[in-house]
Amino acid sequence: MTCPRRIVRLAREHGPVTEEARSERTARLLLARLDALVQTAGCLPHPEVERLVELASVATMRAVALQLLDAERAEALWREAYAREPALPLIELRIPATRAA
Repeated sequence: MTCPRRIVRLAREHGPVTEEARSERTARLLLARLDALVQTAGCLPHPEVERLVELASVATMRAVALQLLDAERAEALWREAYAREPALPLIELRIPATRAA
């Protein structure tokens, strides 16, 4: 019997993560979440879609607040999602002001 492959790397197996790489990864995760939302929006009851949109918006605001994603990129991703699925419930994306470095 063979052992299953590891899917988690040890700390010593990869170098430090740059801010740019972290931001790009966060953007990809948000994009995947919004894509899934757009694809399933027509199949779910409206209250469930509203809740999923709300959760995604909170995740977006937290990512911006933690400086994992810049506000302009976050807003652009949401605009793209609304362009692909205009029937998504509209939300007010309250992007927090970023702190000065």
